[in-house]
Amino acid sequence: MKKTIILNPSLSHTIASLGHTDCLTISDAGLPIPMQCPRIDLALTKNIPTFLQTIDAVVSEMFVERAVIAEEIKQKNPQILTALLQRIKQLEKKQNNNIAVEFVNHKDFKLLTHSSKAVVRTGEFSPYANVILYSGVPF
Repeated sequence: MKKTIILNPSLSHTIASLGHTDCLTISDAGLPIPMQCPRIDLALTKNIPTFLQTIDAVVSEMFVERAVIAEEIKQKNPQILTALLQRIKQLEKKQNNNIAVEFVNHKDFKLLTHSSKAVVRTGEFSPYANVILYSGVPF
């Protein structure tokens, strides 16, 4: 049995297959997922797993160089934004790199998901709890 954090085989495989600048979207329960984009559906019930729990698991196994977030989160979900930005700062220290954070409007965010290797759907029931993480290289 695998002993690292992520046990879901689809998610583990997707993270392992990311190359430099490939991206992975982590979404709340309501984000529309493009038909051509693989869906890794972790949602079990309302808020299980949460967006932040999923972020924590993913970044434990993914080297991140960039994150894109919908601008609307600033007004509609500032608590999740604060927690997400705090996690990004902690990840920068752990990885010893700077992670660029970009805000785009939600319409553009949804278009950017089309280039994701996969969209990871969580059980999160709060608005705009979505992020696109871009893979970096640890060397």
